[in-house]
Amino acid sequence: MTFEELVPHLLNGLSIGLLFALIALGFTLIVGVMEVINLAHGSLFALGAYLALAVYGYLEVSEFGFPTRSQYATALIVAPLGVAAVGMGIELGLRRTYGKDPLYGLLFTFGAALVLEEAIRQRWGPTERLLRAPADVSGFIELGDIFYFKYRIFASAFAVVLILLLWVLIEKTQLGAIIKAGAHDSEMVRALGINLPVLRMFVFGLGTALAGIAGIIMAPIWGVRPHMGVDAVIPAFLIVTIGGIGSFWGSVISGIMVGLTVGMVSAYATEWSILSIYILLIVVIFFRQRGLFGKASGLDK
Repeated sequence: MTFEELVPHLLNGLSIGLLFALIALGFTLIVGVMEVINLAHGSLFALGAYLALAVYGYLEVSEFGFPTRSQYATALIVAPLGVAAVGMGIELGLRRTYGKDPLYGLLFTFGAALVLEEAIRQRWGPTERLLRAPADVSGFIELGDIFYFKYRIFASAFAVVLILLLWVLIEKTQLGAIIKAGAHDSEMVRALGINLPVLRMFVFGLGTALAGIAGIIMAPIWGVRPHMGVDAVIPAFLIVTIGGIGSFWGSVISGIMVGLTVGMVSAYATEWSILSIYILLIVVIFFRQRGLFGKASGLDK
């Protein structure tokens, strides 16, 4: 295979990697502040795509027609807010598990994932649906001798902008400082008079909203189906592990690494593309148990 033939696979891998990073960042926020592994994250990712379909229906966008820019923008705002509201509801239920064995939180979010997936199936049916993007980001663009999907370029650019905005929020604002403080010392945050339950609810809502946005952006690429969350949450968990739990840029860099790995492997052996993620995880953990940018622990001694 020539380099020219490999380029589309690398570009596809980069776009998928950036979107995976977006899902993983929401996962990382929740794990970092609340020390809860949210197994419902994938179902909330799927819910974002289905709520966007509902918004399209309300705005009278044909399932097989192209929405206008304003209709698409409306879906990108309303659907993640709906996902965030559901996520906050899950966090309210999770409060009974705080301070107890982490298994309770895992079981609760696993149950929430099953309920959400079945609710999606009951409301929208089990068959695959189509979520279109506006016509001006559909079709192909010519890059030299390569014809490439416009939408993948749009999705990549959108993910980059959202990742940078999230970084600014976390690193350059007072709210971000409070979130980071909550991740390192929740007792100190409470002592400073900050309402910790409200902070946790906000972080959970923000993390799940990111999953919802990623679901909408990835839907035109993957299609929309009730179990699409499973296809997203497993790579997201692996990305967080590879990058290092709690590391912002670790999730971003490992997401891109995973995407490029899948893209390159699929160019030569499609059946190995998913397996390559697990191989990458094994290699990274073998040499660096805490992940690429994880904090030092007793495992490193």
